[in-house]
Amino acid sequence: MEEESMEEEGGGGCEAMMDDQNHNNWGAGGYGRHLLGPAAVPLGDRLLRGPAAGPPAGPELPAVPEANGVLRGCEPGSAGGKGGAGAIAAAININASTSKFLMNVITIEDYKSTYWPKLDSAIDQLLTQSPGDYIPISYEQIYSCVYKCVCQQHSEQMYSDLIKKITNHLERVSKELQASPPDLYIERFNVALGQYMGALQSIVPLFIYMNKFYIETKLNRDLKDDLIKLFTEHVAEKHIYNLMPLLLEAQSTPFQITPSTMANIVKGLYTLRPEWVQMAPALFSKFIPNILPPAVESELQEYAAQDQKLQRELMQNGFTRGDQSRKRAGEELTYNGSSACASSRGYR
Repeated sequence: MEEESMEEEGGGGCEAMMDDQNHNNWGAGGYGRHLLGPAAVPLGDRLLRGPAAGPPAGPELPAVPEANGVLRGCEPGSAGGKGGAGAIAAAININASTSKFLMNVITIEDYKSTYWPKLDSAIDQLLTQSPGDYIPISYEQIYSCVYKCVCQQHSEQMYSDLIKKITNHLERVSKELQASPPDLYIERFNVALGQYMGALQSIVPLFIYMNKFYIETKLNRDLKDDLIKLFTEHVAEKHIYNLMPLLLEAQSTPFQITPSTMANIVKGLYTLRPEWVQMAPALFSKFIPNILPPAVESELQEYAAQDQKLQRELMQNGFTRGDQSRKRAGEELTYNGSSACASSRGYR
């Protein structure tokens, strides 16, 4: 008897809670349920309240599970005690899971365990690719990851992770350059510079959404400028005083390095920091216009002497001047042929 009374009291308390919940959730819908009768009462109320007073119920229908996990066709008398409470708890759990799925919230744990590892792997491949290599990554998937993280307020963490990732990469590149012998130093610096600038052409567009709605808006900067600054600080500044003497030496010895390598390095250094022009104005002026002041008439003789010196150096390295006559090869034949045609036309 005591157990039955306790169950009745517990049932009453649960019923009161459900009534209060129904009142809060449905509001004025109570009046509609009064008009529609027991069919309009929620399933939870019918399960807990038990059979209502009225005409005897018809034959019991079999319990058929619906897609949402709630049993259809259960009569109030067949759901009792713990079974009814379990069905309600299952329904509540399903609704909570559905709500979480619909909200599509990306927590910081989700970002660290799922989203950033994908971005980290893609950045690794882009930073270490060689020109012409095929990179097996989905740019659409990476852009989608960035977009979702920005929408879920993870821009600051993502920007911090990106800067840290690229900084660590550039520090490794700098250590490899320091270990390079002098005869390979220029070539390896050119490879490192070209590889990094090529990677930026893919990395910056992938993070364009973060750049637009976080870096430009809140930091008042640009992602490409920040990444170029990283190379300047962690690589170029540490090697400029070793690199410049080697470039000047290579300039004094024609074709010690290829002209394309020299042009790439000089233009790259000028892009990183234009102030470095002052270290070797003559070298930079050969690849970048308007570095030196305009020519003046009083210095024409000096310019001519420099050109003659360059010609002598080229001849010493096997370059010949060729035929210096005023007529080009085949010009005389063409002239004679045209004259003969003209005279023949005049004779006719």
